[in-house]
Amino acid sequence: MNKIRENVLNGLTVDAVEEQVRLGNVNTMPEQSGKKIKDIIMGNIFTYFNGIFCLIALLLIAAQSFRSLTFLPVIIVNIVIGIVQQLRAKSVLDNLSLLSMAEYKAIREGQEISVPFDKLVLSDVIILESGQQIPADAEVLEGEVLVNEALLTGESDEINKKSGSNLMSGSFVVSGSCHARLVCVGANSYAAKLTAKAKEIKEKPSEMIHDINLIIKIVGIIIIPIGLALYCEAIYINQNTFSEAIVSMVGAVIGMIPEGLYLLVTVALALSATRLAKRQVLLHDMRSTEALARVDVLCVDKTGTITDNEMKVAEVLAPVNGVEDRMVESEKLLAQYVHTISDSNSTAKALCNYYKEQEKLQVVSMMPFNSKSKYSEIVVEGMTYRLGAPEFLLSKTALEENQLLLEEHAKKGERILSFVNVLDDQTEPLLFICIMNSLRPNVKETFAYLASQEVTVKVISGDNPLTVAEIAAAVGIPDAEKYIDATMLETQKDYEDAVEKYTVFGRVKPEQKKELVLAIKASGLKVAMTGDGVNDILAMKEADCSIAMGAGSDAARQAAQVVLMDSDFSHMKEIISEGRRNINNITRSATLFLYKNLFSMLLAAFSIINAFSYPLKPSQVSLISMFNIGIPAFLLALEANEKKQKSRFLHEALFQSLPAALTSFFSIAAMVVFGQTFGISADDVGIASTFLLSVVGFMILHRICMPMNRYRSFVFICSIIGLIFCSYNFNTLFDIKAVSVSCIMLVTVFAIAEESVMRNLTRWFSFARKKLLSSSPSAPMGISNKYNR
Repeated sequence: MNKIRENVLNGLTVDAVEEQVRLGNVNTMPEQSGKKIKDIIMGNIFTYFNGIFCLIALLLIAAQSFRSLTFLPVIIVNIVIGIVQQLRAKSVLDNLSLLSMAEYKAIREGQEISVPFDKLVLSDVIILESGQQIPADAEVLEGEVLVNEALLTGESDEINKKSGSNLMSGSFVVSGSCHARLVCVGANSYAAKLTAKAKEIKEKPSEMIHDINLIIKIVGIIIIPIGLALYCEAIYINQNTFSEAIVSMVGAVIGMIPEGLYLLVTVALALSATRLAKRQVLLHDMRSTEALARVDVLCVDKTGTITDNEMKVAEVLAPVNGVEDRMVESEKLLAQYVHTISDSNSTAKALCNYYKEQEKLQVVSMMPFNSKSKYSEIVVEGMTYRLGAPEFLLSKTALEENQLLLEEHAKKGERILSFVNVLDDQTEPLLFICIMNSLRPNVKETFAYLASQEVTVKVISGDNPLTVAEIAAAVGIPDAEKYIDATMLETQKDYEDAVEKYTVFGRVKPEQKKELVLAIKASGLKVAMTGDGVNDILAMKEADCSIAMGAGSDAARQAAQVVLMDSDFSHMKEIISEGRRNINNITRSATLFLYKNLFSMLLAAFSIINAFSYPLKPSQVSLISMFNIGIPAFLLALEANEKKQKSRFLHEALFQSLPAALTSFFSIAAMVVFGQTFGISADDVGIASTFLLSVVGFMILHRICMPMNRYRSFVFICSIIGLIFCSYNFNTLFDIKAVSVSCIMLVTVFAIAEESVMRNLTRWFSFARKKLLSSSPSAPMGISNKYNR
C-alpha cells in the first residue's frame, strides 16, 4: 500500500499529461458570459418591431416617398444603444472569473514544478497551501487543511479536510498544507457546473417592458389588415395612384406604432445604466432597475451584504477576577503570538491588523489552529500559550466566572476568543478578544432608506440566528428581534407562516433560501435577493430581481441582474431611485405616445368603414410626434421622481390616454365628414386635422405636467413654440401649406368643442378608474398588514 501511495504522490508522467491533454481533460474554464457577440447583435436587430418598420421603409422607397422615412433614425439609434449596453455588460463579466488564474505547485515525474491554473490536467497531484484557492475538484492524498467553503455553502465555518476528503473548486485553504489529486477539471468541476447553472436563468422581462412589448405585438398584428384595407380602398375605391395609396396607408400605420416610446425607454434606461456604471453598478440588462424599483421585499445575506468578508477586533477584555495591571503585558504577548503563528484565516488576519507589532516569539514548537481542537498553540521556553474558543480552553470554573461577560458580547453578534497560558495542565485566561465582521459603509442609512420606500427587509443567513438578529438590529432593520432557526422549517406551510412572522432566518441551507423566496412570492409580493456566493444562486434565480456583490463568486455574478462591482450595498438607494425615475416618467410619457396610437387606430378604422382617404400624411404625423410627444416625453423622462408606482404600467397609461384619443377621434372624424359635405379641400382638412390633433396633444401634455413647476413649464412652453416655429418655417417639409380662412375657422370651432369633450371624458374615466380600484382587493391574499405599510 505504501508503494502504491508513493507512486501516486510522484504524480503524472509526461506521457500521461500529454494523453490527458489529447482527451481534453484540461482545467480550462468554459466561456463565462452566456451570450456570444453574434447572438447579442442578431437579437437586437432581428425583432418583430424592427421587421414592421423595415417593411414600411421598403414600401415608402418603392413609392419614392423618401420624405416620409423620418422614423428610420429612431429605429437605428434604438438598435445601437441596445447592442452597446449588452456588449458592455458582457465585456465586464468576461473579465471576472470564479477561480483566480494563479499558478500551482504540481508533482510530475516526482519533481515539483509550477503549472498555470489552465494547464493542470485530470489526475494531476498538486500541493495546496494556506491562502490558496482550490483550482478544481480534488481528493486529499496526504496532509491536513482547513477549508473555507463560504462562497459555495454560505457558512463561514472552516472545515477540516484530511486524507480521503473531497475538496470543491472555488473554496479556499485557510491553514495547513496537503497533497491533492484532481478528480474533476474544467467544465466538469463543481464551480464550472454552478456557473453553467447561473447561465440557465431565463430572461425576466420587466412589467413595463412586457406591457410595451404587448402593445407592439397587438399593434403589429392589427396594422397588417388595416394597412391592406386602407391600400385597397385607396386604389380600388378612391382611385388613388400607387404612391398616394402608400403614403396614405403609411400615415395611418406610422401613427399606430409607438416607435418613439421604444426609443424613449431605451434612451432612459441607457442613461440610467450609464449613471449607475459611474457608481460601480453593472446592469446585465438595462431593464433591471425597473424590477428593483417595484420590489416589496428585499432578502439579504448577512455576510457579504450587511457585513463585509473581513473580520475586525471589536474589543479586548480582561477576564473577570483578572489583574488589570497585566493587560498591557498580556496584549504585548498576544501581539507577538499572532505574528508568530502560521495561521492565515480571517481571524488571524484581523488580529494581525489590530496588533501592528512585528516582533515574534522564540518558538520551541507550534500548532496552527484546527477545527478538531478549536485552538492554536505555541510553546516557548518554559511556557505554553493557546488561542481559541473559550469553551474548549477554559476550565468549568473559569467559564462560569466569565459567563455573563461572554454572553453580553455574544449577544452583540461578536465571536469571542480566549488567550490563555497553560501551567501544569491548568489554563489561566489572560485576555478575551471580541471579533466581528465589519459592517459595510453606510449600511444603516441604506436600510433606513429602504424602510422609507416601503421595502420590507428579510435577512437570510447560514449563520446562528441569534448572532444574525443582533447584527440586523445593529443596522436598524425593523423587527430584527423576530428570528427563527431554519432547520425547524419542513413543509411549505412552515415557510409561508415563517415569512409572515419572522424577519431573520438563521442556519438556512441553499435550497431553503429558494423556498423562502417562493413563499414570499406566493403572497403576491415582488422579491429581490442579494447574494455573493454560489449558495445564493437557487434563490436568486427565483427572485424577481437579483443583486450580486462584485467580491463574491463569478457564478453569483452571472446569475444576478445587477452587480455591485465594489460590493457597496449603499448603491441600492441609487438603483431604486433610477428605477422609479424610469417607471414614473416613462409611464407619464407613454400617455402621450398611446394617445397618438389609439387615435390613429380609431381614425383608420373609421376611414375604412366610411371609404374616405386617411386625412393625415406621414410628415404631418411626424410634426405632431416631435413636439406633442417625442421632445416633451424625452425631457420629462429626465426629471427626478422617486414615488413608488403601485398601478400597472399599461392600465395607468391607457386610462390617461383614452380620453384624449377619443376627443381627437370624435373632432377630426366629424370635421372630415363636415369637409366632405361642404366641399372643403382635402389639403385644408389635413392641415386642420394636424392642428386639432396638436391642440388635444397639448391638453394632455398640460395635464401630465401638473402640478406645474419651473422645469415642466419650460418643457410645455418650448413644445408649443417649437410646433409653431416649424409649421411656419418648414411648412413644405411637413406639408403645412398656406392656411386658408376656412381652415382657420374649422380649427377654431372644433378646438372649442374639443376642450369640452376632453374635460367631460377625463372626468368620466377618472370616476370609472376609482370605481375599478375600489372594487379590487387592496392587497393580494395572504399578505399581512405589516407589508401594507
